[in-house]
Amino acid sequence: MFLIQFIEYLSLEKKYSTNTVQAYRRDFLEFQEFCRWEHNVDDLTAIPYSNIRNWVVTLSENGVTTRTINRKIASLKAYYKFLQKIGEIEINPLAKHKALKTSKKIQTPFSEMEMNNVLNSIAYPDNFEGKRDQLIIHLFYTTGIRRAELVNLKLKNVDFEEKSMKVLGKRNKERIIPLLEETIGFFKGYLEERDVLEMIQDEDIVFLTKSGNKIYETLVYRIINKYFEQVSAKVKRSPHILRHTFATHLLNKGADLNSVKELLGHASLASTQVYTHNSIAELKRIHASSHPRGKNK
Repeated sequence: MFLIQFIEYLSLEKKYSTNTVQAYRRDFLEFQEFCRWEHNVDDLTAIPYSNIRNWVVTLSENGVTTRTINRKIASLKAYYKFLQKIGEIEINPLAKHKALKTSKKIQTPFSEMEMNNVLNSIAYPDNFEGKRDQLIIHLFYTTGIRRAELVNLKLKNVDFEEKSMKVLGKRNKERIIPLLEETIGFFKGYLEERDVLEMIQDEDIVFLTKSGNKIYETLVYRIINKYFEQVSAKVKRSPHILRHTFATHLLNKGADLNSVKELLGHASLASTQVYTHNSIAELKRIHASSHPRGKNK
């Protein structure tokens, strides 16, 4: 079945993250289980496309979203491409498969007022957790880093003299992100509290739990929700929305797309362009209110 070799290929050669590799593995095993029960088939190297199509139909009937189905099929397609690469099959059964159409979800960023409120109006606890949570929010908003990048941030990669930090992004791609003076101040305040924790298990990691262990992604999500529910009525409150807010506010203030692309660590401009719809809306408002012939005059 070559599953072990496929996983090693994703990890070592493609350098995918642990979470991504685990997702590919889960999708493969789920499809394997489906083929066993529905088609009495164990060997997936010679599977017909009809079996895959039946799986797609079953997933859809069970309420799985189109986006998730497309992701699962992408995992299978990668597996069969790997089998072609090592010469185990000649034809990829998914070669002519077309992804299901998905409706584009517009992510609504936080407004500048909401950000000002969460940064300036909330009384954060004057202790380890309060200093940590305040820094996390500042860091998301002023650097645009991903949740996984924040969780894995190491002390050695934060440079106060250079006012920058190095993060390890998708596919182990490193990038340098500048730090604002204000953020550095919050950083130093947090590190003072961190240094006096009774026990630190993960000494090289920046963000810890109060028990001294490396912070985990679910906790980061809860932290964002805890504070933003106090200042925002938005249903979607997450680290990704803060990343989206970072990009949108930069673009609204005149930052060029290429610079934002580099800060976000995107491989192509196409990924960054999803953040431009809010900026275009802002430009339309400015244009209408400022032009002599604008309707808002």
